[in-house]
Amino acid sequence: MNKSKQLIFDGHNDTITNLYYPHRGGGRSFFVRSERGHIDLPRARTGGLAGGLFAVFVTNDNWMKGPPKEDLTVRKGGYEIKLASPVPFEKARATTRLLVDSFFDLIEQSGRQMKLACTVEEIKQCVGDNVLAAVLHFEGAETIDTDLAALHEYYKQGLRSLGICWSRPNAYGCGVPFRFPASPDTGPGLTEDGKRLVRECNRLGILIDLAHLNLKGFFDVAAITDKPLVVSHSAAHALCASARNLTDRQLDAIKESHGLIGVSFFRNDLRGDGELEPDTPLSALVDQVRYLVDRIGVEHVAFGSDFDGATVPRELGDAAGLPKLVDALRQAGFNRDELDKVCFHNWMRVLGDTWK
Repeated sequence: MNKSKQLIFDGHNDTITNLYYPHRGGGRSFFVRSERGHIDLPRARTGGLAGGLFAVFVTNDNWMKGPPKEDLTVRKGGYEIKLASPVPFEKARATTRLLVDSFFDLIEQSGRQMKLACTVEEIKQCVGDNVLAAVLHFEGAETIDTDLAALHEYYKQGLRSLGICWSRPNAYGCGVPFRFPASPDTGPGLTEDGKRLVRECNRLGILIDLAHLNLKGFFDVAAITDKPLVVSHSAAHALCASARNLTDRQLDAIKESHGLIGVSFFRNDLRGDGELEPDTPLSALVDQVRYLVDRIGVEHVAFGSDFDGATVPRELGDAAGLPKLVDALRQAGFNRDELDKVCFHNWMRVLGDTWK
């Protein structure tokens, strides 16, 4: 990595899924610069991407290339995507095993250019060694059986971050749909199994990711956890009334817990008009960062790109374009200390507070 670039740690990418399924990633290699997808090793180095949470995500079969057209309803000033159906445990378990194997295969094939990181010290060592730090994350707990045996198995393999839900229900809680305009208050809170899952993740030192979780589930976690509240990829509902985004009340709870929101680059979470427009300006992302910093403080805001899983502003492009975002934030008045926090140090603090 070019050490003159701003050091960036990213809270969410779907690169493992993108690479595993050729009809998503085009059969590209992670080690060769490509025009497909958002992250490969050359583009990560160009953009200053030092590491991040690499998600394992079990997609619904009919969502392999994104939501089917027949599931998308677009209307003036809004849209709705049909909520994805639950994934059976056996399918989730089998798919997760394949994707986790793929994740470790990628690390092995990297020739020590990429490493699994399970501690903040390991992330910082990777930075010093010019190695991409990869934290293993599950986006949705469908693959965890309710006796939590699999949670312990995956923890031993290196799992250090777990999203309770994606945008569908499971045994632990309910995710929010992709809908605009809409409130995140879309269903019941955590199940009793969900509450046990939170407590056990706290005990083990696994980060609980509240991205995609509905409002009642969010506050159920807040009432249980003794760790910072973390949402890996979302944005402010006040600026973009997507059900995926966080209300001011949720943001204030994150601040109170000394937690963090990773700002999503997904155009659906950025635009105040609800238009599904790939030419969403980079300024919409800057506006989100500014609102969040003003609301809850710079110590509680970071990046959660959703690279390789979402449509991002065309001006940004991919991981190689991250310096454009940093420059735009600098031009918007963010100083070096603030940028260091948003780009890297806030994630290190929260991970350290969670994993210890």
